[in-house]
Amino acid sequence: MNGKKLSLFSSLMIAISALLIASSLFFPWWKMEFFAPQYPEGLNIVVYPDKLEGEIDNINALNHYIGMNKFSEESFPELQYLTYLIGGLAVIVLSAALIRKKSYLYGTIILFAVGGAVGVWDLRRWLVSFGTDLDPKAPITMDPFVPPIIGENIVANFTTYSLLQTGSYLIVAAFILILIPLWKDRQR
Repeated sequence: MNGKKLSLFSSLMIAISALLIASSLFFPWWKMEFFAPQYPEGLNIVVYPDKLEGEIDNINALNHYIGMNKFSEESFPELQYLTYLIGGLAVIVLSAALIRKKSYLYGTIILFAVGGAVGVWDLRRWLVSFGTDLDPKAPITMDPFVPPIIGENIVANFTTYSLLQTGSYLIVAAFILILIPLWKDRQR
C-alpha cells in the first residue's frame, strides 16, 4: 500500500503546499505587542525567518530596567539558517508531489511535523530564557516570567500579546494540504 502512486489531485495539493512553504519566507511568522499607559499605541517585535523588525531599541531600553537580555538578530542564531531549512522543506515537499509515492509522502509529513515541533520548542525555549534569566542587579527587581507563544501576558504595567503572523498561517495551511492526500487517496 505505501508504495502506491498518489493521484494527480493529491500531487497538486502537495505542490501547492510547497508553494505556501516557500511563500512563508516573505512574511512575518510571529509578533509580540507591548501596551502600557505611556505607550498606548504599542510597541512590537516582529519575527521573520531571517530578521527582527519593530521598535526593538525602545523595547530593549525598557527591558534594561528589569534586567532582561537585549533582543537582536545576533541573539537568535536560528535567523542565520532558518530560511535554508524552510527552503529545504519546500523542496522536499515539492519532491513528494513529483515522486507521488505514499511512502515518500509519509516521510515528508513526519519530517514536517518534527520540524514544526522543534520550531515551537525553540520559540518556547527563547521565551523562557528571556523571561527567567533576569539580571538580579537590575534597577527594578521582579519575579521571573514566561510570555506565552500565543496569548496575553501582564508584566508590571505592560500588557503583551503574542500572535502568530501570516508566515505561520501559511505553514499551517501547507501542513493541512499535505495531509489531504492521506484521506483522498486512502483507497488507492
